[in-house]
Amino acid sequence: MDDETDERPPTTHLSEDECWQRIADAPYGRIAATAAGQIDIFPVNHAVDGRTIVFRTAPGTKLLELTIHGSVAFEVDGASATEAFSVVVKGVAAEFDHQGEVAAAERLGITPWAPEPKDRWVRITPTEVHGRAFERPRSVGSAG
Repeated sequence: MDDETDERPPTTHLSEDECWQRIADAPYGRIAATAAGQIDIFPVNHAVDGRTIVFRTAPGTKLLELTIHGSVAFEVDGASATEAFSVVVKGVAAEFDHQGEVAAAERLGITPWAPEPKDRWVRITPTEVHGRAFERPRSVGSAG
């Protein structure tokens, strides 16, 4: 272990508003879901709708797992040259297909990266939102 003291400020906890802003700004997130005793993680393009998270998907493993067990964790993270952060949302995911809700979700501008059609919609309603950020260390050899 190095004898130098890390003089960076301690990790800070993000306010709920800061967490929602980071979620809204993130280009993608990850969903952790479980079914049949197995945990899976899926990347998704998403949008914030009020204080919920909305994403598009296709029929398959992800949608099946969310249908079987709606409790999920959703995570975004990011880093700049000076800071890194992570935000985790725990909540319940549910597919929705009511015409008005779908039309509103389509206006959010979610564009999936994957080429397959994503015609199913899922909303995560949070039960818990928390995040943290910290200053990144200066790179070795940088002028200070």
